[in-house]
Amino acid sequence: MRFGPIPLEHAQGAILAHSLRTGALTFRKGRKLAAADVAALAAEGIAEVTAALLDPDDVGEDEAATRLAADLLGPGLRASAAFTGRVNLFAERPGVLVLDRERLDRFNRIDEAITVATLPPFAAVEPRQMVATVKIIPFAVPNGAVERAAALARGGEPALRIAGYRPVRAALVQTRLAGTKESVLDRTVAVTRDRLQALGGTLEAERRCRHDEAALAAEIGSLRGTGVEILLIAGASAITDRQDVLPAAIERAGGRVDHFGMPVDPGNLLLLAHLGEVPVLGLPGCARSPKLNGFDWVLQRLAAGVPVGRDEVMAMGVGGLLAEIPSRPLPRASGGLGLVEAPRAPRIAAIVLAAGQSRRMGTNKLVEEVGGMPMVARVVDAVLASAAAPVVVVTGHQQQAVAAALAGRPVTLVHNPAHGEGLSTSLKAGIVALPDDVDGALVCLGDMPGVAPSALDRLIAAYAPAEGRAICVPTFGGKRGNPVLWDRRFFAEMMEIAGDVGARHLVGAHADQVAEVEIGDDGVLVDVDTPEALAALRAGN
Repeated sequence: MRFGPIPLEHAQGAILAHSLRTGALTFRKGRKLAAADVAALAAEGIAEVTAALLDPDDVGEDEAATRLAADLLGPGLRASAAFTGRVNLFAERPGVLVLDRERLDRFNRIDEAITVATLPPFAAVEPRQMVATVKIIPFAVPNGAVERAAALARGGEPALRIAGYRPVRAALVQTRLAGTKESVLDRTVAVTRDRLQALGGTLEAERRCRHDEAALAAEIGSLRGTGVEILLIAGASAITDRQDVLPAAIERAGGRVDHFGMPVDPGNLLLLAHLGEVPVLGLPGCARSPKLNGFDWVLQRLAAGVPVGRDEVMAMGVGGLLAEIPSRPLPRASGGLGLVEAPRAPRIAAIVLAAGQSRRMGTNKLVEEVGGMPMVARVVDAVLASAAAPVVVVTGHQQQAVAAALAGRPVTLVHNPAHGEGLSTSLKAGIVALPDDVDGALVCLGDMPGVAPSALDRLIAAYAPAEGRAICVPTFGGKRGNPVLWDRRFFAEMMEIAGDVGARHLVGAHADQVAEVEIGDDGVLVDVDTPEALAALRAGN
């Protein structure tokens, strides 16, 4: 890759290294200069640009990130579309992140342009949570380096995967001393049940007995063969030695003690044992509290089917200081990581505008057949195949015909009785129908059947309001098209629009928040307004 000042006459195909503003032109960093761009810059008197020119053996950042993410991806994970050389990996199910640290370290050493960053090993994750990101340092990487990294990623078991929680059945045995309050034991049951339910498990049985070896051993033995998959024991007094009541009772019942103590605080006094193949945990006193502690880390792994033995417990010390003290408050994450919450995938909805009267067409173009199905069905199928959800379809003219064309599809149909007053009314009807928790929305047109799911995913991948990409506009050959992705902050302004217009003027009003996203085909530019356009589209299919 060649980088530096490039004379404008040689700049076609170059990638801008810095954003460029001159006159009415605003080109963002990373823009690949088309012939029209070069001409526009020349008209503004620009003689050279700072840019990157790829060599024949170079792999562009988006292609390289996409290839490597696919090779790293294991079960329970999905990848975003690439944008600016980044592909994010998100959890598809609740569980723990299992990774091959040694292999990922080697992956990161292959070339300085190739990087992967992850959450800590065995982090507890929720669906849609970001667990890793593959980033190519701008703007390209030699193909040989990509091939070496890909081969390493593909070697052996998946380098990254989510071990999903199983619906484990657990039992809890609690011991009593003379002064033990039943309310404390009741509260422990409730906290333990909540912990298990959060991991998809159930508390199948709860027993109480005296805090002595014989009584506890009898309760432990009575649970053998009942189908319980994890046995939890909460003592009335903390375990202080391997010969104490809890470990002694486990051995008396025919079990074995694997390990006592763990380098996690709170949670130091956890006991790990087995009764046959059933894991038995002697709980530290902190397990009576819902706050994160070392017991959670062990329980999460067991619920996910990830083995936990002496070596695994003793490896939890780095990062195992979970205590909150006045000199170092530590924010809690709901997912139980003991760290600030990891980013999640943005929730981007889609609004498909399908209410128009097709005046220029003469018939309702949305129900005209294209590629063996109604045009609007083809558009909606593309949206459903993307990462956008939920999908809201706004109907108006010939409402029943459009609804029939979409029968059986998982969309929300919203009728706009004021569709005759213009496009803005349908846009507002779609916004009102969106759930309150969406981060943004793709506004799609029902007469653009050439827009591919990959184009929509690329717009979603570009969306990053914190980085100034709150409005994502597709382009092809330097021309802007549709659909446009809008951050929810603009919904209020969109609700103020009137007449037969959309929100295009807001793109100019918020130019600093606009990201132009180059799409590889012209589907984002082509709408079907006339019989001639429909005939041309059918001929191309």
